[in-house]
Amino acid sequence: MGQNSRHPSEQSDWWRDAAIYQVYPRSFADGNGDGTGDLAGVRSRLPYLAELGVDAIWFNPWYPSPMADGGYDVADYRDVDPLFGTLDEAEKLIDEALGLGIRTIVDIVPNHVSSEHPWFKEALAAEPGSPERELFHFRPGRGPSGELPPNDWVSEFGGCPWTRTTNPDGTPGDWYLHLFAVQQPDLNWAHPQVRHEHESILRFWFDRGAAGVRIDSAALLAKDPALPDFVKDVDPHPYADLEELHEIYRSWRAIADSYSGTRILIGEVWLPDAERFARYLRPDELHTAFNFDFLARPWDAEGLRASIDSTLALHAPVGAPATWVLCNHDVTRTVTRYGRRDTRFDFATKAFGTPTDLELGLRRARAAALLSLALPGAVYLYQGEELGLPEVEDLPVERLQDPMHLRSGGTDPGRDGCRVPLPWAGTEAPYGFSPAGVEPWLPQPADWAALTVEAQAADPGSMLALYRTALAVRRAEAGLRGDKFEWLAGDAGVLAFRRGTGFSCVVNLSPDPAPLPAGATVLLASGPLPDGLLPADTAVWLRGA
Repeated sequence: MGQNSRHPSEQSDWWRDAAIYQVYPRSFADGNGDGTGDLAGVRSRLPYLAELGVDAIWFNPWYPSPMADGGYDVADYRDVDPLFGTLDEAEKLIDEALGLGIRTIVDIVPNHVSSEHPWFKEALAAEPGSPERELFHFRPGRGPSGELPPNDWVSEFGGCPWTRTTNPDGTPGDWYLHLFAVQQPDLNWAHPQVRHEHESILRFWFDRGAAGVRIDSAALLAKDPALPDFVKDVDPHPYADLEELHEIYRSWRAIADSYSGTRILIGEVWLPDAERFARYLRPDELHTAFNFDFLARPWDAEGLRASIDSTLALHAPVGAPATWVLCNHDVTRTVTRYGRRDTRFDFATKAFGTPTDLELGLRRARAAALLSLALPGAVYLYQGEELGLPEVEDLPVERLQDPMHLRSGGTDPGRDGCRVPLPWAGTEAPYGFSPAGVEPWLPQPADWAALTVEAQAADPGSMLALYRTALAVRRAEAGLRGDKFEWLAGDAGVLAFRRGTGFSCVVNLSPDPAPLPAGATVLLASGPLPDGLLPADTAVWLRGA
C-alpha cells in the first residue's frame, strides 16, 4: 500500500503524529553538479524519502539570499534562490512529493530580512525619521556624538546587535537593530505594513500547495517600542515572548484555516517557562511548536522522563500534540553529542577538541531513535540522522561559514559541522552528493564510505535499516496512534512505557543489563538482546507487555 493511500491529502489531523523530515537544501543532494544541494537534487531523491516512510518535508529557507546566515537572511520571500533552482521547480517539487504522500512545509523568517532586501536598501537610502525606516528599528546612538549603541542588548549570535549607518554626506548616522547577524536587520512588527506583507507571504505559499510553515524565531518578533536596556529576570522581556505575538499568530491561524485541507503553523519557540510556551498552542494560534527541552536533555533516564512528563502535561490543556526531535541544523549531531561525557546540548558549551566516543554515541543514538519515535505526537528527523552521521569537527577553519563561529572570534566551532553534505553512494567523496570530481560546498570526511545510503541499504543492521523499520512499524501499530501514554514499572535507569493497548517501549539507560517483560514479543530492538536481556544504552519495542 502506498503512502498516499495511508495518509490521504485530505486527512485533517495528519500533523498530530506525523514523521517530518528536515531538509537543509544546500547539503541534501546536488542535482546540477555545482557542489551545492538544490531542488533538482531533492526531486531526484523523493523516492528515497518515500521509502524511508516520512509524512512531510520541512525545508530550511530556499529563498534568494546572500547566505550570510545559511539562507535565514531572506532577500525575497516569493522566489527561490538560483543556487537552489527556480520557483517553478519548487512548485513541481511540492506536487511530486504530494504524489508520494509527502507534504511540504516551508520555512518563514519573520523576525528579520536580509540587508539586501529591497525594504532595507530603501531604508538605508532614506533620511533618518523617514517612512522607509519605520519598517525597521533605527535609533540614534547614545553618548555625546551618538557613538554608543542605543541599548545594551546582546545579539543571539554574540556581540552587539546594533550597527551604525553612514549618512549620505559620509557622517555617522543612526543605528539599526539586528538580533542576529549584521546582515539581518530586524523588522518592526508594530508597523501594519510588516504584518500585511507576511500575511501575503503565507497565502503565496499556501496557494502553491505548501501544507504548512515553520516559523523561525517565533517568540522574538515583537519588541518593546522603547527598546529599553535589558534587566535580568524582569517581566516582560524587552523582545522575547511579548503579548502582541499572540494577536499576530491568531491572524496567521485564521489564514491557514481558510484553506481547504489542513495548513499548519509550527513555531520555533525557545522559552524556559512551560506555561507561557503552551499559550502559543491554543486552538486559535499555532498548531505545534518544537520541543527544545527534550532535545537539550542529557542521556539520563531521570532527566528524559522529567522532560517527557512536562512536555505531555503542558500540551494536554491546549489539546496540542507534543513534538520530539533529537537534533537539527543548529545542534550538534546526536551520535557525537551522546558519545561525550556531557551529553546535554547547550550552545554555550560548544568548543573545539571535545573528546567523543562515537561507538558509544551511535549505540545511544539508535536507542534514542526508538524512544522518540514511540512517544505520542509528531517527530522531526534531521537529514542524516537516519544514517547515524556524526558531527564533522575537523573542517578546515578557513572553510567555516557560520556567523556563530565568525562572531565568536573563532572560539565557537559554529554549526557547519552538522551541515556537511550527505553521503549517498560510493567509496570516496563526494559520495554521490555531487558528480565525481566536484567538491561540495563543505568538505566531507574521508571515512564516510560505510555511512552512505548505498552501503547502509544493503546492511540490515544499519542505522538506515533501523529507521526504515521503525517508521514502518510506527505507521502500522494501532497502539502508536493517539495520545494514550502510561509509564510502566522498571529498574532504576530504565524507561518503560505503554502506548494504547499492547504496545510498549523499554529503554535501558543504566550501566547494567535489564530484564525484559515476560511473555512479550519483540517488534524491534536498537541492538542485540543477548540472553533475553536489554543491554545498556539499548531500546526495544514490544507487543503484549
